[in-house]
Amino acid sequence: MKPLERFLKKQGSHLAARAGPGAGGPLQRRQSVSRILLPAFLKEPPEQPAMEAADGRWLELRPPDAALQVLLDDIILTHSLFQPTDRFLQQLHHHFLMASGSPAPCWEEGEVLPRKQAVLTVLLHFLETFKGILQEDESAGKVIKDLYLLIMKDASLYHELEDEILKLHQLVETVELKVTEETQPPNKQVKPLFRHFRRIDSCLQTRVAFRGSDEIFCRVYMPDHSYVTIRSRLSASVQDILSSVTEKLQYSEEQGTREEALILVAVASSGEKAVLQPSEECVFTTLGINSHLFACTKETFESLVPLPEEIQVSPGDTEIHRVEAEDIANHLTAFHWELFRCIHELEFVDYVFHGERGRRETANLELMLQRCSEVQHWVATEILLCEALGKRAHLLKKFVKIAAICKQNQDMLSFYAVVIGLNNAAVSRLRLTWEKLPGKFKNLFRKFENLTDPCRNHKTYREVLTKMKPPIIPFVPLILKDLTFLHEGSKTLLDGLVNIEKLHSIAEKVRTIRKYRSRPLCLEMESSPSQLQTKAYVRQFQVIDNQNLLFELSYKLEPSSQ
Repeated sequence: MKPLERFLKKQGSHLAARAGPGAGGPLQRRQSVSRILLPAFLKEPPEQPAMEAADGRWLELRPPDAALQVLLDDIILTHSLFQPTDRFLQQLHHHFLMASGSPAPCWEEGEVLPRKQAVLTVLLHFLETFKGILQEDESAGKVIKDLYLLIMKDASLYHELEDEILKLHQLVETVELKVTEETQPPNKQVKPLFRHFRRIDSCLQTRVAFRGSDEIFCRVYMPDHSYVTIRSRLSASVQDILSSVTEKLQYSEEQGTREEALILVAVASSGEKAVLQPSEECVFTTLGINSHLFACTKETFESLVPLPEEIQVSPGDTEIHRVEAEDIANHLTAFHWELFRCIHELEFVDYVFHGERGRRETANLELMLQRCSEVQHWVATEILLCEALGKRAHLLKKFVKIAAICKQNQDMLSFYAVVIGLNNAAVSRLRLTWEKLPGKFKNLFRKFENLTDPCRNHKTYREVLTKMKPPIIPFVPLILKDLTFLHEGSKTLLDGLVNIEKLHSIAEKVRTIRKYRSRPLCLEMESSPSQLQTKAYVRQFQVIDNQNLLFELSYKLEPSSQ
């Protein structure tokens, strides 16, 4: 039996029995393994035996209680683990279409309206959950359009559904699914991506969510470090990018098919090179902090080297020496809140459970992970570029202050990243620098190390986090670690049955993200020129992500003999 059919047709009697008299309190919602895949607010009349999917039996509607709403949410959040979204929607469409035709012989009088209301309930929850990311799924969008038009044609026949239909209309407008004749989409604003262009005007703008269809400008370099600037969709394949580069370079089609055909290579600041396959998509958000795209022929591949600015650094004072620790910490929190708000909750599921197939839907999450790594390397870079011992010790003290204020702001991502950066082996070996750190700050840093200690599955951090109230910026990599553990620790399907316990655990983790973002962040910051300068600095760090280079700097500052 198909999942949606089970959802609409067979759930009720089992859960009704568990929730009935003598069941010992409220509905015990979870099962370990079951054929039940969708919400239980549709129940089968108890005097009727269970029927197979093909017989057209429908379920009687009852008002959903809180536990049943959670079950509905579980399925909407995790359905893609066992059923593609377009097929899930097609089944909803099929059931509404059946109710709009001649009632099946086994239906009881009055079943048509509850049947349609059930489909509407599921569809509304689906749209509320997915919202903006539906524009990226053309096949799902088409099914929703068809179902929407079917419902709207039927609206005048059932006044009882007016509220649901009005809400459906509003949601369809919100997710920008055109339901009339297709028109050309308006020109979209080109969005600046991390680190491709260091423009003050773009980095000061509030970050908005990236989608696969968004257009960006990016640079693709040649072996001689010249470059071409192309305009590309974020979801563009490697082949699409190479076609744009080839056109810019005025390669003929004939040349492009011969030995001189270009390949696309990601080159890291360490010199590491990775050839990207033509079918790969969304490569822009998977690049390392100081990695760049190079187009070259197979013959010139070996000659590729990182850009000079990524391997040549000049020690000296930077912006951080001028700015107060509180200002830097507050700007870190404000920026990371923007980035965290851009991540759709389903990106976490796609990132862990769909791998390469989900990359298009995980651009904002990948950018957040890039940023986390960037902050860690920023801490190490700033300390190791500071040549004077006294200034370096003062800078160490400032970073401990920044971590403390970020923790106070409940920005645990920045807090973790700064502490990890201070624990970088190239920094932690600077004995003379750490000796000059005041005792108060040494003790404070030890407490921070204990808080970020991964022992007993990050027990200390988790205890601190549970005491915080929204808004919270969590340490995002740990959420992905938890989801990965859930994924690898149990099967989604067992003997053809769905592991309901696993789906619920995944959905619960996603709901914690909702809780963290359930209240707005309120930080009072001035808009003076100096604050804008600090804001620009925090949003576009210049960092060294080559660990070998960081060690070289470290040994120049304090040789081993010291």
